[in-house]
Amino acid sequence: MDSRIRRIYVPMTESGFYILFCLQQSQHGYGISQQVRQMTGGALTISAGTMYGTLSKMEKDGLIAFVREEEKRKLYQITELGQEILTLELHRIERLYKNSKGENVNE
Repeated sequence: MDSRIRRIYVPMTESGFYILFCLQQSQHGYGISQQVRQMTGGALTISAGTMYGTLSKMEKDGLIAFVREEEKRKLYQITELGQEILTLELHRIERLYKNSKGENVNE
């Protein structure tokens, strides 16, 4: 993995994390925003500008790829590189959670 990509994406913004997480299955921007709203109980709403700016940047950086177009909506899916970044971020979040609970992170 390119160290530049790692520096850019780890740690991730909350919006970036949810966008990448949702793209483990192919989806379009509107579908992602609906899924994020549902997953967070409405606590996080991703604006169109943030959504499409993030999708564009992630595609350019190779974390996601265009899959196909359905009803004039572009569907994207996470790539192998994107999955590596998501896994790093999930481990980072898990470590933070364990540390907050006073658990030994080396277990």
